[in-house]
Amino acid sequence: MRLRAMREEHAQATVEMAVVAPVMLVVALIVYNVMVFASATARFDRVAPDIVLAHGVAPAGDATGALSMAGSASNVEERLERAMDGYDVEIDVEADEQAGGDSATGGSLLHMVGSLRTYRCTMRYAPWPQGLVVAGVDMGAPLELTHTRSITVDPWRPGVVM
Repeated sequence: MRLRAMREEHAQATVEMAVVAPVMLVVALIVYNVMVFASATARFDRVAPDIVLAHGVAPAGDATGALSMAGSASNVEERLERAMDGYDVEIDVEADEQAGGDSATGGSLLHMVGSLRTYRCTMRYAPWPQGLVVAGVDMGAPLELTHTRSITVDPWRPGVVM
């Protein structure tokens, strides 16, 4: 009689471990992904303003000397991708130019002066495992984590972030 009771108590730990192990694995994956995203975000926040200041304020022109906002944004995007090379992230950069001078008159003298430029740098991180299929069941994370940093610069005052 006494041996039967001892066997039931020993099996309880095995059942508890079988139930808790998958939960612990999922929690460990969540913590891993959050830490990688936090690390990538810290690096992105550190390098994005530097790259925008270096390549967005005075971008290289084409053969005619004309500067294009799309070319400037693609140059900043390329440099950001190179700076974030160790992380599995997607980088997207959009550039907007704010109207200079009085927009009501439209023909003011200040309209000819270069206006402020805003670069909206977006980083997207897809948590691991992504696209993992086991026995026809998709095990990947269904979302992407996004971090956006907007940097406004004045082309007439290099090195100044507005």
